[in-house]
Amino acid sequence: MSDAAPAIVRLPRVASTMDALHELAQAGAPAGTAVVAEEQTAGRGSRGRVWTSPPGGLWVSVLARPASAGLELLSLRAGLAVAELLERYVAGPRLGLKWPNDLMLDDRKVGGILCEARWQGAGLAWVVIGLGLNVTNAPPPALAASATHLARALPALTPAGLADPAVAALRAVDAAAGPLSDEERARYAAWDWLRGRALEAPVAGAAAGLAADGALLVRRKDGTTAAVRAGTVVLAGTSATVDLRPCS
Repeated sequence: MSDAAPAIVRLPRVASTMDALHELAQAGAPAGTAVVAEEQTAGRGSRGRVWTSPPGGLWVSVLARPASAGLELLSLRAGLAVAELLERYVAGPRLGLKWPNDLMLDDRKVGGILCEARWQGAGLAWVVIGLGLNVTNAPPPALAASATHLARALPALTPAGLADPAVAALRAVDAAAGPLSDEERARYAAWDWLRGRALEAPVAGAAAGLAADGALLVRRKDGTTAAVRAGTVVLAGTSATVDLRPCS
């Protein structure tokens, strides 16, 4: 039996690192196998949205093979792992996590997490954790008000320099873990971009952190608290929305 570490497949250009890794998983690739690409031509975000993935970004997917998985929690844990990794490079309160799967820098989106599971009959076969991170690639002009890239905060940072640390961070995420522990919720609270912000929908009130099952807690004006698991978040006084689908 070989003790070699799972492979990191490095590609100059691919349609999607997630699709490439699903193919490797189908062929029997072990847990921890990763695909890193310099460019994606058909990258995607949540709900099938197109994710522009030019050279200069970090486009990576990592394979997990848990016997079972709390898919609704996996993107939260993966996002937390990436935020704690980036803290090594970007100091201060500039970074944040916007529930359920966005990474923020200076109040603009700098990256996102997407998780996809594949099933064999009633059993879970594997899960792919995908990370898209704008590093030196500036977002398109149409998104400049809502998106950014890491080089604005740290010009020396490169996708190549982040690739191996990002793979290691995602490999360390426990895809089979159950509810969030008090310690995990406290760690997440340190990055929680929504916490305290006024929301118009799907429940009017103020974002108040996470429940153990990963639901977004919203404190209403009457003092009661709602646990939101589906819908679209709308920030009060803006048209900004946040999709509430951690994984698919």
